[in-house]
Amino acid sequence: MDTKEYIESGILELYVYGLLSEAENIEVSTMAKNHPEINDEIIAIEKGIVALSSSFSPFHSVANFEKIKAKLELKHSRVIQMKQRNWSNYMGWAAAILLLIGIGYQYQKLGQTNNQVVTIGNEKEKLTKELNFLEQKNKAAETSLAVIRDQKNTVVALSGQAVNPKSFAKVYWNKETKVVYVDAAGLPEPPKGMVYQVWALKLNPLTPTSIGLLEDYNTNNQKIFAVEDVGSAEAFGITLEPAGGSLTPTMEQLYTLGKV
Repeated sequence: MDTKEYIESGILELYVYGLLSEAENIEVSTMAKNHPEINDEIIAIEKGIVALSSSFSPFHSVANFEKIKAKLELKHSRVIQMKQRNWSNYMGWAAAILLLIGIGYQYQKLGQTNNQVVTIGNEKEKLTKELNFLEQKNKAAETSLAVIRDQKNTVVALSGQAVNPKSFAKVYWNKETKVVYVDAAGLPEPPKGMVYQVWALKLNPLTPTSIGLLEDYNTNNQKIFAVEDVGSAEAFGITLEPAGGSLTPTMEQLYTLGKV
């Protein structure tokens, strides 16, 4: 497009009236700098508008206005008219998009809430297990203290034997209730597949009677074990036996022994 066609296109009038987009304003400004005739036309249009606005003569004002109007209408005939948009459709789509965004946000918040509920549930379950463990531990400690403090108990000290002289244990025997507890804290942890077995002994002749196994030795923090009722005994001994126990004591594995 040459400068004449550019001037007659009507874009300069729109430029002066401030009706162009930023990109179009930049284009017109560039054209005015590069083409003096375009710049002169812009000045002329501006002067015409100033003259129109400052004239007090109705005749001249109307004449200038009609002249500019006719010129604009003539030149605007070349301007491509934009198709009118159906804004109601755009508003409908915008509302739908906002609705989807809102649903997505609520779904995300719901997911976060569900995760928090699961986390709280897991924490509650963990705390419940820990509380139960502490309660069991507390009961075991109370039982241990009750056994040790019971003045009706006969306390039998068992000393270490040849297989492990440093070993020791105690038997708490209540002859009235026939309840027997063994404090095995002085015994080393049994090897895998082995278990300590407690024997009630009659000495003449030597007659051993098994009164229980010290099972779950490693997990018993108090190391105090309840064993079976004993009718009578002259001594107690503890041997190390294969898992499940033995019918008779393995004397080579006698860890502790003590007379009543």
